[in-house]
Amino acid sequence: MKKLICMTLLLGIVSPGLAQKAKEPTALESMVATELAFARMAKEQGIRPSFMAFIAEDGILFRPRAVKGKQWMIDNPLPASDKHPLLSWYPAIADIALAGDMGYTTGPWEFRQDINDAKAVAFGNFLTVWKRQADGSWKFAIDLGISNPQPGEAIQPWQMPHNYLRNVGGTGAGASHKEDITALMDREREFSRDSVSRGARQAFEDRADRDVRLFRNGQQPAGKAAAGAFLGAGAINWTWEPAFADVSRSGDLGYTYGTYRIASKDAPSNIVESGNYYRIWKKQGNKWLVVADLTDPVAEDKKN
Repeated sequence: MKKLICMTLLLGIVSPGLAQKAKEPTALESMVATELAFARMAKEQGIRPSFMAFIAEDGILFRPRAVKGKQWMIDNPLPASDKHPLLSWYPAIADIALAGDMGYTTGPWEFRQDINDAKAVAFGNFLTVWKRQADGSWKFAIDLGISNPQPGEAIQPWQMPHNYLRNVGGTGAGASHKEDITALMDREREFSRDSVSRGARQAFEDRADRDVRLFRNGQQPAGKAAAGAFLGAGAINWTWEPAFADVSRSGDLGYTYGTYRIASKDAPSNIVESGNYYRIWKKQGNKWLVVADLTDPVAEDKKN
């Protein structure tokens, strides 16, 4: 009897059947694992090598405006240093398209001037879009973050939702992929026009998912209830011009980035603030809604 039990257990372990298949990570788990590997490499080998390894060939960084990140890093090598700066982070929120080809992660980061330093000198939150590559690996398509005060308590790391559909990844490319991208760009431009005519707060609330996260420098990320404080009030016009959009092959997740301006309503030439913006959109039913909204102030470009 003991021998029979042992053989049964052994067969259960080595059989290439359902037990092994059940352990295969989902696209969402695979993407999050890549984010964690990215952070681990930054600690072990340095920030620049990790970014070079995990950015897509056409991936975007902001230096301070949007640039092709890999080429920018090649053209701007780091000076020699005897220090090992440490940028550490982990995902707290993650989501993925039904096609399993595009997703995003966000969570806290902190920076130490040297890996041996006891305390971090800067804190913030990142927002990263990931895309599945032809070889099945994940590379990030765009990465930007904010700086904020040290959080009062630790932010919980991401955990797989209990009700997650494990068959995500089976949806192929839709016939209207280009149309989906065009529709998202149109949605952005309509949003900007509505911001002028009705005010940024109202325009945003009409297009924001209930679980939206807003990212503004100097403040902790906040939800929809904080939209009034985050978007400003009074006699201002907040407008933006999208420079790029992309959408998952299943047409349910996308992102945009571009430039924005906040100007006095009474004197449109009086620019209060300008910079980069970056949004992640998710389709709910037939409507695109914002799930993440980040602004990155940059000094106005000087005119010749």
